[in-house]
Amino acid sequence: MADRISKAEFIALIAMMFATIAFSIDSMLPALPEIGAQLSPDDVNRAQLILTSFVLGMGIGTFFTGPISDAVGRRPVIFAGAAVYILASAVAWASSSLELVLAARVVQGLGAAGPRVVAMAIIRDLFSGREMARIVSIAMMIFTLVPAIAPMAGAAVIAFAGWRGVFMSFILFALVIIVWMGFRLPESLAPENRRPFRLPLMVGAVKEMFAHPTVRLSIFVQTLCMGMLFTMLTMVQPVYDVIHHRADSFPFWFGFVALMSGSASLLNAAVVVRVGMRRMVTWALAGQILITSLVIALNMSNLSPQASFALFVFWQTTVFFMAGVTMGNLNAIAMEPMGHIAGMAASVIGSISTVLAAAIAAPVGLLFDGTLGPLTIGILTMCALAFGLMVHMGRIEDRVPA
Repeated sequence: MADRISKAEFIALIAMMFATIAFSIDSMLPALPEIGAQLSPDDVNRAQLILTSFVLGMGIGTFFTGPISDAVGRRPVIFAGAAVYILASAVAWASSSLELVLAARVVQGLGAAGPRVVAMAIIRDLFSGREMARIVSIAMMIFTLVPAIAPMAGAAVIAFAGWRGVFMSFILFALVIIVWMGFRLPESLAPENRRPFRLPLMVGAVKEMFAHPTVRLSIFVQTLCMGMLFTMLTMVQPVYDVIHHRADSFPFWFGFVALMSGSASLLNAAVVVRVGMRRMVTWALAGQILITSLVIALNMSNLSPQASFALFVFWQTTVFFMAGVTMGNLNAIAMEPMGHIAGMAASVIGSISTVLAAAIAAPVGLLFDGTLGPLTIGILTMCALAFGLMVHMGRIEDRVPA
């Protein structure tokens, strides 16, 4: 690594780049009621699209940012992405209609894909083997704190500057990244190691991946798991507010759940070598089917408000925990046969699964009717479909020689 930056400072900068996505999503959660009341008073549920529109843009950006950075270098892509992110944040801040805010959020997601995706490529440029794994682990450990504190940070900004102030905080966040990187982190990809951007190669990679049954199934299951996570994120604030009347304490409960579910990666790391990735995913989905079915049954009984709230917090934690166990394993399953096109495959997998998951979560989120029905039934349906696909994957693998 270049002498200009220490390893500790490098990890902190990378963790901040990773955090762009979580901060851009989770800090918006406390703002949804105010945005809905001001920009969509006839249908406040539409404010949830603030989240899925960003995810949609991020998914599209993920498809291109990695390969483009391979062609032109890491710094130009991060700077360009941050500039797009800042411009879109300014447009959203000044918007007087929900439609314009949503369009700005899509563009903001496109920009955010730059720092998030290219940060991993920078690590690959500068480190390898166990040292690379250690750097990623430390950065991700710092990153896991962001979902816990982002809603509280968003609520604090809203208290002082209203919901538009959150977009100003996004601008400040991106400026810190580009100034910090601009002065402290040199270009990590030497010109002789760059590869031209060729769209036909990406199209060919998509065809090859979907022709492979295990990869294809893994992408579909990852889409459904991300769909469950995004559906929970879009509905969680209205559930706390409308059903449980705890809007004021929502950021603290969300932070608590995020910290609790963050242990999923530790459990997975300790068990996956002995159990295997496919079984870990299958078991996690089976457990979530049982838990969600139990939540549906108990909510049909006459629970006290306190018991109903405790049950939801527990269930929310299990959904986040399930996502933490499944996502990395599914990505690894899909990547395993694609070693010869690993970088392109990572972009394709991330892009397709994210875009499709946003397309699933958005309409389900709009079904919120003041009860847990749409949320629980939506997540149970996605979980059952994902479980069925994993069982089918196991049958295919049993028929194919190693």
